[in-house]
Amino acid sequence: MFDDRYTFGARIDAPFDDVRESVETALRAEGFGVLTEIDVAATLRAKLGVVQDPYVILGACNPPLAHRAISADPAVGVLLPCNVVIRDVGDAVLVEAMDPRAAMGLVDDAVVAEVAAEARAKLVRAVAAIEQQYPAEALA
Repeated sequence: MFDDRYTFGARIDAPFDDVRESVETALRAEGFGVLTEIDVAATLRAKLGVVQDPYVILGACNPPLAHRAISADPAVGVLLPCNVVIRDVGDAVLVEAMDPRAAMGLVDDAVVAEVAAEARAKLVRAVAAIEQQYPAEALA
């Protein structure tokens, strides 16, 4: 698993479509549903004629956590949902999740911070579950 300032994830050695299915399964196991999907590669091809490797952004939402955060600060909705990117990098597929603590750290509210930490823990477990399914090469 790799971790940086605002994302964490894994490098997976498996076909893109298989990884995508595993991501959705792992998210569901942690109580997330996929509310939105942006096929960046298809959009760039259609709008700009740009050919790009597969790149999908999934907007994942855990309803109980979202409800708690929005109840604490209704404006926090602009920071939702939690985005998960699945992208083909040629020799592997990267799964990158936004770190909810980075986004929600903009809000000065203890409940929102607690929700962000819980969301992060669930997303970390989802990524770890994906890594366990496939021989993965951790990124430094």
